[in-house]
Amino acid sequence: MSTAAPHPLWQPDEARIAAARITRFQNWAAAHHGAPAEGGYEALHRWSVTDLETFWQAVVEWFDIRFSTPYERVLGDRSMPGAQWFPGATLNYAEHALRAAADRPDEPALLYVDETHEQSPVSWSELRRQVGSLAAELRALGVRPGDRVSGYLPNIPQAVVALLASAAVGAVWTSCAPDFGARSVLDRFQQVEPVVLFTVDGYRYGGKEHDRRDTVAELRRELPSLRAVVHIPLLGSEPPEGALAWSALTSSDTEPVFEQVPFDHPLWVLYSSGTTGLPKAIVQSQGGILVEHVKQLGLHCDLGPEDRFFWYTSTGWMMWNFLVSGLLTGTTVILYDGSPGYPDTGAQWSIAEQTGATLFGTSAAYVMACRKAGVHPGRDHDLSRIQCVATTGSPLPPDGFRWLHDEVAVDGADLWIASVSGGTDVCSCFAGAVPTLPVHIGELQAPCLGTDLQSWDPQGKPLTGEVGELVVTNPMPSMPIHFWNDPDGSRYHDSYFDTYPGVWRHGDWITITDRGSVVIHGRSDSTLNRGGVRMGSADIYEAVERLPEIRESLVIGIEQPDGGYWMPLFVHLAPGAVLDDDLRTRIKQTIREQLSPRHVPDEIIEAPGVPHTLTGKRIEVPVKRLFQGAPLDKAVNPGSVDNLELLEFYADLARNRR
Repeated sequence: MSTAAPHPLWQPDEARIAAARITRFQNWAAAHHGAPAEGGYEALHRWSVTDLETFWQAVVEWFDIRFSTPYERVLGDRSMPGAQWFPGATLNYAEHALRAAADRPDEPALLYVDETHEQSPVSWSELRRQVGSLAAELRALGVRPGDRVSGYLPNIPQAVVALLASAAVGAVWTSCAPDFGARSVLDRFQQVEPVVLFTVDGYRYGGKEHDRRDTVAELRRELPSLRAVVHIPLLGSEPPEGALAWSALTSSDTEPVFEQVPFDHPLWVLYSSGTTGLPKAIVQSQGGILVEHVKQLGLHCDLGPEDRFFWYTSTGWMMWNFLVSGLLTGTTVILYDGSPGYPDTGAQWSIAEQTGATLFGTSAAYVMACRKAGVHPGRDHDLSRIQCVATTGSPLPPDGFRWLHDEVAVDGADLWIASVSGGTDVCSCFAGAVPTLPVHIGELQAPCLGTDLQSWDPQGKPLTGEVGELVVTNPMPSMPIHFWNDPDGSRYHDSYFDTYPGVWRHGDWITITDRGSVVIHGRSDSTLNRGGVRMGSADIYEAVERLPEIRESLVIGIEQPDGGYWMPLFVHLAPGAVLDDDLRTRIKQTIREQLSPRHVPDEIIEAPGVPHTLTGKRIEVPVKRLFQGAPLDKAVNPGSVDNLELLEFYADLARNRR
């Protein structure tokens, strides 16, 4: 990375810096806990990782985290894995998520929007009432702390109520989106053996109704641990035999009772992409998520009671859990259930306008799709309330930054663009949004507070300005407490701690610039290492997909028995495009000039599409395994893929090559 600081794309003015909650927190922490009063974010971050315990003590005090029994100390054991946070403390996540009901009972806690784009608000008092009623009914069904409660649900208010009621009881929540097939859901839920299943009869997507009653029947047959099934009639059907009606469980006016649980009591189970073997069942704690999310949402995202928080997500992705946590900061959470591009590619911007979103969260892929489709959000919609556009799921390419700046921030509007990166594994961000720092094209603003993010070489030496492994050298409260069905912790250890003992290795390539900003280059397990020169696949995609003919691409690199290295690039073409010699030449020229002559692909192969995980990540490693000779059933877990038929194309190609 160049030492000369480029001109920032966005720079917060002094008024914005002064008003940011992170600035107010720094001033307060300086007065009460010895944080640096000068030096801005850089000094605050340094303090947050060198004085970790005092930093987290300051966070719980600033956000008034209420412990029903006090903690003995902030960090009982800081070793990784196995760090013990706030030993002795008891609390409840759902109690904190519903606190705003006392001050603003009639204001909206949730704004629900479906493909009709009509809004349905749920007030704070109504949300609290439904959670109280459902929590009482769960207890009546025999649900106890530690029992698992599952949801096969779209992004609807009932899903939020079910999560919060489960947390209120001390049960452990887990969910999948209803576009997941039965096998995908069972690969997840069978691991944790839920006692209750919340389900819909179907869902609406892309202007069509999708009936899921047969899938629900299969789930009921294959989950013998279930004691109760709760039916939500999204498409209007009656409850199937033996199922309970949602309306019957949420009709009473019952004050919620919040089970006070230990800080490290499990809150929910999230699942890794799990492209091979069963998905990892990642367990995170009530207290760890609570304190990590108030820090992330209240300080980094600058959210408070006056805000409206939108993120396009489904209940099968950690961003849904993160979105629900917006309630912790008293923020109105916007739930959108439907296709991101219905009735047209600009649909999400229309929802932002209608709901008055102040933080608009989406995927980098959606931003690039809008750019390619010629969408003009700022021209066609009133987006004046948006303070921040945030993206995740994959690195936002430089062209995405420019497009957001040019097409959303119109008429000199002050738009903060935050590309963020973290993982399901911590249900949070390692690096990303900082409201007081400049934004540079193609870069994440900085590592997050309390996160000692570094880039390491293979020997464990920190790097600046060079590509290295993303590591975190101190514990974060939201790191998994364990994986489900991993009694000796070996799968957990092997997932993050086998490369650098005692240090979290996430599996991404990153560069930390000499300005402290961060560049993500993609997964290190799919890195292209040609002649000793490493390059992230994300860098290839960013360059190639600028070409209008390329809808999407996939690149792999395979070491050959003779010591050679075969690097094919698969391209999914835009409608009407043809992969002729001219296009092949332009693709190679683009990579040669913008990236590296060494990483020009050996072959460019037209493909009918690019396979993804169910959460939208490109599947590189399983495709690589196919070309290394693995059969399809060994190369990938079928329940983790969005389109298994598409993988057959790659499997056939691999067989023919052999």
